[in-house]
Amino acid sequence: MWVDTHCHLYMSSEEPAALLDRAAQVGVDWVMCPGVDLETSLQAAAVANTHPDSVLWSVGLHPHNAERWPEEAARIEALAVQAHALGECGLDFYRNLAPREAQMTAFREQLALARALDKPVIIHTRDAFADVYEMLGDADLGSRAVLHCWTAGPKWTKRFRELGATFSFAGPLTYEKGETVRFGAAEAPPESTMIETDTPYLTPPPNRAAANEPANVVRVGEVLASVWGVSIEEVAALTSATAVRTFGGPSQ
Repeated sequence: MWVDTHCHLYMSSEEPAALLDRAAQVGVDWVMCPGVDLETSLQAAAVANTHPDSVLWSVGLHPHNAERWPEEAARIEALAVQAHALGECGLDFYRNLAPREAQMTAFREQLALARALDKPVIIHTRDAFADVYEMLGDADLGSRAVLHCWTAGPKWTKRFRELGATFSFAGPLTYEKGETVRFGAAEAPPESTMIETDTPYLTPPPNRAAANEPANVVRVGEVLASVWGVSIEEVAALTSATAVRTFGGPSQ
């Protein structure tokens, strides 16, 4: 069994049913579909309601959209009671599509909401490891903090490991120039690690130009098996167990 812990099914040009069918054919049991704002969180919920046996959903405001937090916060907070997780939220100081202060405010309040509801939170971090580390230290979420598409090297992986965070690796682990990510993955605890696709982005080779899809999570798992020096079956079992422990699974 495999689990894709991060895929934006509603962003694909294909129907979710087709993507889920191809994923099932290669052993993907279920997926997590996170929102990036109020509208897409509602879309994620709709996909999950249509496919309750194979899709979980989360509600959150991505750092690119952080300036909308004052107007969307109340609805996001209400949806969070029903959702399986909070997020995608976090900090992105690479593209800086929202002011840093707005990003930090929206992120801090979503972390507090996750803590209040005792739910996992899916975290986007790009060029912001130090700030995310400090804010997670303050939030004290432990394994409830899911580091989506983790790309840091060994130093930051070790530091976040000390916080008890859960790591999730995506396509960059498989890239030719992904040595830093693979060195980081070698430091990630197998019992606290998951895999994902970030569909429709970050497609693993050799089809980098094509849209990504949940079936490709197997390729991420294969590379992680090589990094850890274990069998593919063991990676599937470990990462799926972490996914169930973190999000609960469709039947829970």
